This record gives sequence, structure tokens and C-alpha cells, in this order.
Amino acid sequence: MKSSALARKAAAFGASTAMLAGLVAGLAVSPAQAATAGPAAKPATGAKVSVSKPKVSTGDYQGSCPVDVKFTSTIKVKPGSKRTTVAYRWLHGDGSKGKVKTVTFKGTRTKSVTVSERATIGDELKGWQALQVLSPRKATSKKSYFSVSCLKLDAKKPEARVSARAWASPAHYAGACTPGTKIDIVGRITVDRPSWVRYRWLVNGEVADYGKIRVRDSRTVSVGVSPRHSQRGSAVLEVLSPDRTTSNRAYYKVWCKDYTPRPVPSVKVGASGLATSTDRNACEVGASATIYSTGSARVQYTWRLNGRTVSGGQSFFHGRGSESVALPKQALRGPGRDGGTIMLSVQGPNNSDSILQRYEACAKPVPVTTASATPSATPSASPTASGLPSDAPTK
Repeated sequence: MKSSALARKAAAFGASTAMLAGLVAGLAVSPAQAATAGPAAKPATGAKVSVSKPKVSTGDYQGSCPVDVKFTSTIKVKPGSKRTTVAYRWLHGDGSKGKVKTVTFKGTRTKSVTVSERATIGDELKGWQALQVLSPRKATSKKSYFSVSCLKLDAKKPEARVSARAWASPAHYAGACTPGTKIDIVGRITVDRPSWVRYRWLVNGEVADYGKIRVRDSRTVSVGVSPRHSQRGSAVLEVLSPDRTTSNRAYYKVWCKDYTPRPVPSVKVGASGLATSTDRNACEVGASATIYSTGSARVQYTWRLNGRTVSGGQSFFHGRGSESVALPKQALRGPGRDGGTIMLSVQGPNNSDSILQRYEACAKPVPVTTASATPSATPSASPTASGLPSDAPTK
């Protein structure tokens, strides 16, 4: 009676005829009967079985319900005979068990098969699921936990449409990976009407951050990644409500390397080739020279005539180079007409330099002599001994 009841129960799970015989023989027969049981009641000799921990399509779900959750696991079997039948079933966290299903392998090489079960959940639920192999040897996987949180939406108002986009900044990094090194993963959430938006960041498949913000048109959110070793990774911005959507996958690449930066040579500035030119007729003097820099710098220069600043300017160098500068002609006065000095001084970010050169005297002015414009006086007649003028005719 017990055997027939157990057989009916196993049949409800969908077991095959061979599997039913094995279950009845292994669980319901007496010791005497077990001694005479046929080969169908014995597991395959030397068979080895392993079961992977189930993967859950949505481990931590928040959103509208109902939702489909899929569980997937892999059974690996090393058969002990040329034909091996594997019977398995799903175990649920509420104590229930799924139907017994079978799969048959041929040959003696190691085989594997991936099995799955899909559940439609329409309410708040937390639980676990595991896969149990009943034959050719009994084995049970580790438990995979999941949770479903159903968000109740206002039926009177249609859901806002939400879109999301993500990118990494910088997407590629090479250098020292210190605690301060960080890759910023930035996302933009856009809505078609003002809404409260719940979101979370998945970095390399793991939940890295989550939050809830008010979005009127669009808004950015971010999460930081601090790498400690070279790696490639990706991040996804997942919107949970009011409309469930997922951004593109933002990829990043990090190459951690320790290096000692090369010392940057200091930039030096200077002046050379100072030449003077004296215009002797106009009594003016001018000069020209070359200023230079060994790197990018701003160079200021000043012209001095006999110690007095008379001109100046500045030049910008975007690398190593030189430039000609000139002193406009300067009028010479006073002692400067007899000769003197011209100095060019330059000032850079790290040093200064100057150069001095004498100039020639201008020509001394030639004195200008002018004839007297006063007419010569007519000599007055002077009396002679005779009492007459000297030019008077004589008789």
C-alpha cells in the first residue's frame, strides 16, 4: 500500500518508469526484498556527479510585478556505464519541490547539461532555490537567494518614459594606482515628465551604488571606481522606477604602473648679439639684439640708454627658440652726445640675463661764421695843416 502511494506521488512529479522503480525499490521495499531487487534499483557503478550553484536572472528585483525569474544550473556527470540516466528536481525555499525530470547520457566520457526553471512572481517575495540530483548519485547544489520587491504605481497616471546613458571618465588610464586614483562612471537620466527616479549602479556585475532623485528633464549621477591593479571593467546604470530601463555598458581600462617621472629641465632665457648704430648727423642712436629661451616661457626685456630705461616689451616662446628685438632711435643730448652705453636686460621664469655695448659719439657741430651786415662808415674829413680837407684839390 505504501509502495503504490509513493509511486503515485512520484508519478505526479513526472518521473519515468525506470525512475519510479528506483524510488520504490530504494525507499519502500523491505530488507529482504532489497536483496532480490533488480539492477534498476542500483546506481550506476563508479558514476560521479557535481552540481553548480544556480544562477538567478534577477537576484535583487525592484519594479513592477509580476516578473519572471529564471534559475539556471549545470549538472556534470562522469558516467559509470555506457548509458546513464540522470534524474533531478528543483528545491524551493518554501519547502516545495519541483517535478522530477530525467536526461539520459550515452557513452563513458564526462558529460554536462544545463537545466533551468522559470518562475513568475507577482508579489513581495524573498527565498532561495537549489538543484538536487537524485540519480545516478544524489547531489545537491548550494542555495541561490533572490528577492522581489514590487513597486505599486498610480494606475491613474501613465508611467513616465525614462532613458539612461553612461560613460567612463577617463575611459583609459595608465599610471600609478594610488588610493586617490579614481575612474568616474557618469550617467545621465532623462525623463519625459518630472518624476522621482530610483536607480542603481552595477559595476562589473555587482551593485556599487543606488539612490532616488527627482528629475525634471535630465540629471546626471555618478559612481567612482578606485582600481588597485590593472583591469578592464564595465558599468551599467539601471533605472528601477518609474519605468525600468538600462543604459548602455560603459567600458574602462586601467593599467597600473609605478614610474619615477623624469626631471623637467628648468627653462633659461638670455640675450646675445647686441649691436649699436649711431646717426652722427641727426645725433641719434639705435640698437638691435637677439633674445632666446630654452623652453616655453614668457620673456620680458628692457632697453637702457646710459642707465636710463627708454624702452621694453615681452615675447612668448612655445618652446626652444630665439627672436630679434630692436631699440628705436633715441636722440642724444648732453654728455650722451659724446658716447655712452646701451644695455639690454631679459627676465624669464627661472633666471635673468643682460648684455651691454658702447655706442659711438655723434659729430660735434661746426661753428657757423656770418659776415657783418653793418655798412662801413665814411671817414670824416680831418683838417690838415693848411686848414682844408685832405681830399680837397690843391691849387
